[in-house]
Amino acid sequence: MLRQLEEKIAGLVEGAFSRAFRSEVRPVEIARKLAREMDRNRRVSLSRTYAPSEYVVHLSTADRRRLAAYEGGMVAELAAYLLEHARRERLELLARPVIELRTDERLSLGEFGIEALPSEIGDATGSLRPAISGGWARLSVGDRTVALPAAGVTIGRATDCDVVLDDPGVSRRHAALRPAAGGWVIEDLGSTNGVLVNGRRVGEPRALAPGDRIELGAILLTFELG
Repeated sequence: MLRQLEEKIAGLVEGAFSRAFRSEVRPVEIARKLAREMDRNRRVSLSRTYAPSEYVVHLSTADRRRLAAYEGGMVAELAAYLLEHARRERLELLARPVIELRTDERLSLGEFGIEALPSEIGDATGSLRPAISGGWARLSVGDRTVALPAAGVTIGRATDCDVVLDDPGVSRRHAALRPAAGGWVIEDLGSTNGVLVNGRRVGEPRALAPGDRIELGAILLTFELG
């Protein structure tokens, strides 16, 4: 069924534009390469797998000129293809896919390149783009690292939390981390056992500093930046 879905989506993309092309770059080729680039740049956190949503397609001057009349519709089709691919592969996107076409005079007719922009996905450590300028924000849990997206995360035992912790001392929705006033804060979401930062219980939202130790139930997390 997955193969049939792949062929159906590819057929939709190609069918809308195939009459405009012969041996030059075809939109279906771009769509498949975009999907491979999305897969190559996926980053795994504790409970979710993220992928970038911004891409650049580099085309030759000749191919870009031939695509000009179809560019708007093609970009929309490619974005829809990527969105469906992300859903099928259970990849988290922080925004709807955005695709930009650029002309590269170094390319010959029929050649093209795909680039995933680092607007959300960071370096090889798997960190997401921070919401502040001080560096990459993340949580360390034992030998694992959880990237913090710019929108922040919820932490708890419930499966719909961004960071799921399997511990009976952790409430279903225990705490939230979010960017605020140029930094990050942690907030207790009405948990049963509370939130401790460096051994002190958190009442109101508390600003975090690199190296802060966060205790939720029996689980210890470390906030890191940089």
